[in-house]
Amino acid sequence: MSLTTTASPEAPASAPAKTREIGIIMNGVSGRMGYRQHLVRSILAIRDEGGIELSDGTRVTVRPLLVGRSETKLAELAERHGIADYTTDLDAALADPQWEIYADFLVTKARATALRKAIAAGKTIYTEKPTAESLEESLELARLAREAGVKTGVVHDKLYLPGLQKLKRLIDSGFFGRILSVRGEFGYWVFEGDWQPAQRPSWNYRTEDGGGIIVDMFPHWNYVLENLFGTVESVYAQAAVHIPDRWDEHGERYVATAEDAAYGIFELEGGAIAQINSSWTVRVNRDELVEFHVDGTLGSAVVGLFGAKIQHRNATPKPVWNPDLADDHDYAADWAGVPTNEVFQNGFRQQWEEFLESYVLGTDYAFDLLAGARGVQLAEAGLASSREGRKIELTPLAEG
Repeated sequence: MSLTTTASPEAPASAPAKTREIGIIMNGVSGRMGYRQHLVRSILAIRDEGGIELSDGTRVTVRPLLVGRSETKLAELAERHGIADYTTDLDAALADPQWEIYADFLVTKARATALRKAIAAGKTIYTEKPTAESLEESLELARLAREAGVKTGVVHDKLYLPGLQKLKRLIDSGFFGRILSVRGEFGYWVFEGDWQPAQRPSWNYRTEDGGGIIVDMFPHWNYVLENLFGTVESVYAQAAVHIPDRWDEHGERYVATAEDAAYGIFELEGGAIAQINSSWTVRVNRDELVEFHVDGTLGSAVVGLFGAKIQHRNATPKPVWNPDLADDHDYAADWAGVPTNEVFQNGFRQQWEEFLESYVLGTDYAFDLLAGARGVQLAEAGLASSREGRKIELTPLAEG
């Protein structure tokens, strides 16, 4: 009887990971947000680290094409960051198939025109908000993209703030019980521009140029509220031009026509009430430039850009109102910090990575142009509420 041994077959060598380069048209990168957050801290950071690895093992690298009106500025940016491609010809860029995604960081007045061109060219869209100057126009863009089969994404950056990610974790864990109310404070003092330069561009204070804090901030509040607490069902808002006299980038005086502060009350699906103050005419006396105070039946939390602190019902003090005696209780000491427990990366970059993965793998993406239109709807309703002095009900949107 012979003895036969069979050697185990060698395992096949694993196939090398597939790498895919995606060309991205970046329009408006000479602006503050487009440059700092989208170009430098997102796309260039991804490029310089060799791309990102997707859940299916694909490695995605990115190649930016800078687009703008000033060739001199574009050339300087390209030289500074080692970028090979830039142009002042948006139409030519959109016609070139090597550029798959169109990313828009233009001022609001210019955005809808550029997005229409990109949709007509069949490009995937990733855009800042507000997506348009009116609800009608924002819905039209969503409809055009759907009819063209174009994937779209709208920046929802504040959902990715470390503080709000901690808040989301608290909500998902059931920490609050039934959420009763949300109070938000956002803003800081923007100098008038006469004796100190303003920190924001002058167009922010001109309605005719697409300015105003409601148009700027209510789209943010819409996606924060609907993704954390519930759909916004109504709004009552009061807008104010607290400082009418301002000075522009050239030191020239102008009259502000757009509101520099807005005070809003939002009724949410499920019964919670949100109150959010947005102001460029407030001197900060809080830990961070934006804070949300959330009260629930079982506990409360205060969160900002990074920090989060909580107070459970079992640790809640029992204040007694007595205006005749000074209260020496240290209420701040009754709050406990929420541990980070994970590393949070730049929120703009995190959303870019999620959008790129959704694009490559062909998955659904929730923060699309219709989501952007809901933000425009809230801004438009807020302006109407302030103008008419009444509460405005919001109706569910469809692309039409």
